Formats: sequence, structure tokens, C-alpha cells
Amino acid sequence: MYDAVEDPYCYPGTTVLKNKLHLEKRAELESFEAEITAQRAEEALPAGRLTYSHYRAIHRHLFQDVYDWAGKIRTVRISKGGSMFCFPESIHREMSKLFRTLADERHLRDTTTDEFASKAAHFLAELNAIHPFREGNGRTQLTFLLLLAETAGHRLAMTRLDPDKVMQAMIESFGGSEDMLARVLRHLLDNER
Repeated sequence: MYDAVEDPYCYPGTTVLKNKLHLEKRAELESFEAEITAQRAEEALPAGRLTYSHYRAIHRHLFQDVYDWAGKIRTVRISKGGSMFCFPESIHREMSKLFRTLADERHLRDTTTDEFASKAAHFLAELNAIHPFREGNGRTQLTFLLLLAETAGHRLAMTRLDPDKVMQAMIESFGGSEDMLARVLRHLLDNER
């Protein structure tokens, strides 16, 4: 759960995000959100060139049935577990810079497996620290990672994904250590074994 003060994204007096179905119970919203975003993830994703606008389009695609603000940058300050994410007034600048760097690196094409794991871990760590959306950052990051890996000529074996390890690796990367995240990504690369 995110920490936010006077959050206009939530129903008054709650931490439940306003949604298109007007579900005001957290469990109901989480169940609907998980089901519908899984369905949307199975559909063809928006075409794009792995840009900042493409990233927003992916979020919009995944969450279009749940939130009116799908694909839009958050306007409130949020934190999780006491860690503050990028302030909303800095998101556009930081996202533009991050995606410019990714383009300058040719979307990690022509990288070895180890190089891809290391560079993708750094990209994800930065992306996570920015946390551009009010909700759905992790699912959008993972979806984008699959596209990035494919573009770079790598294949991720998602059957090897351990959500708990990914979460711990993301937390460590937020604290400045990307090693565990790189190892987790390296483990997911199909050509590892």
C-alpha cells in the first residue's frame, strides 16, 4: 500500500483508489484490477518505439478498464515503506531523461546476457524510483521489460519469475544496490542454461 496525504485519487476517508466500477472495498478492487490487467496483458500491446510516451500507452492499455487516469502521470507525492518516490513536479523531466538514455544505448541491443541484465537492472531501478503512476508501476515495468528484452534480442523466461525475489531486489535497488536485481534478471534470461 502507498502512503499519500490528502489523496484525491482515493475515495474520501479511505485509501481505496477511485475506479470505474466504483468499488469501494480494497479486496474487490484488487481482485478486479488483477483479473482485468492480466487479460489486457494477453492482448496485443500498443505499438511504439520504447519511448516515454510508449511507456505511458502501455500503462493506459493495462489499466484502461480500471482507472480514468490510466496512462497519466500522477499528481500527488507518494511513498512506500517510508521511501519517497520522485516528486510529481519532477516526473516528466526524470522520465524524459531516463528514456533518452535508453534510446542513446540503442535499447540495449547488441548486449551480452550479463550486460543486458546489468543495464536493464539499472533502468528498472531508476524507473521504479521515479514511480510515474499512482498505481500499476510494477506491472507496467514488467510488461515494458519484456518488450525491451525482445527488442534487444534477449528472451525472458517468465516461468522462472519469483515475485518475492523481484520485490526484494527492487527494494534493494531503491536503496542503491542493483546487484540482486541484475541477478534476478539474469536468472530470467532464457539463454542462461
